[in-house]
Amino acid sequence: MQNMYTTIDHTLILADSAVERRYVLKVRDLPKDEKPREKLLRYGPSALSAAELLAVVLSVGTKKEEVLVMANRILKDYGMESMALHTNPKELAADLDIPIGKAMQVISSLELGRRFFRRNANGAPIIRTARDVFEYAADMRTLPKEHLRGIYLNAHYKVIHDETISIGTIDASIIHPREVFKPALEYSAAAVVLVHNHPSGIVEPSEADIAITTQLISAGKLLGIDLIDHVIVAGDAFKSIPAPYTGGM
Repeated sequence: MQNMYTTIDHTLILADSAVERRYVLKVRDLPKDEKPREKLLRYGPSALSAAELLAVVLSVGTKKEEVLVMANRILKDYGMESMALHTNPKELAADLDIPIGKAMQVISSLELGRRFFRRNANGAPIIRTARDVFEYAADMRTLPKEHLRGIYLNAHYKVIHDETISIGTIDASIIHPREVFKPALEYSAAAVVLVHNHPSGIVEPSEADIAITTQLISAGKLLGIDLIDHVIVAGDAFKSIPAPYTGGM
């Protein structure tokens, strides 16, 4: 029987995190690095609040309402869930009291989100064991070159993102931890599972496989993101790379 993966909660809670903000600053009042667009460029989308993301979508405000004030008003009075149900820009413009052009921007961004993330949380694959990884990455078993792939999980072991990190021989000298953990930070992943194929058909890990796994586990500890497994797949076989895991195999 295979061991089940376990993740560790690395969340830090600030003592005053529950204090409600009593005012909303306008964009022009904010330091340059805290303005929504600049913040998005510097820190990525995960660093922005829902109001800030909506302000980026709206781009600019109107003569009577500054863009960040508008974004906060929309979210407070209407709610993201109700807004997400709209597909008619004219109706949305009337409901939100915003120009038709801005309503079309919102409708378009919501539709993109629906198309990109058609699979909802209930339909997302769950990765709990090395066999789950083997089945999830079935398309890698017969690839002619080595592919290193990152599978990013939430706290409930559901796949929230996966991507190919490198193609070619896996080598600790060329696979940098930032390439592995950057998507984890972007998608707020709780844990990472790596999988790569051996075109030779042999699932035994090489010294380089073990070295890069050990290096990445150490890097993940610093970031508070667990690398809970690294699985080799080849044909009809698979194997986890032996390493000093803290919460997984």
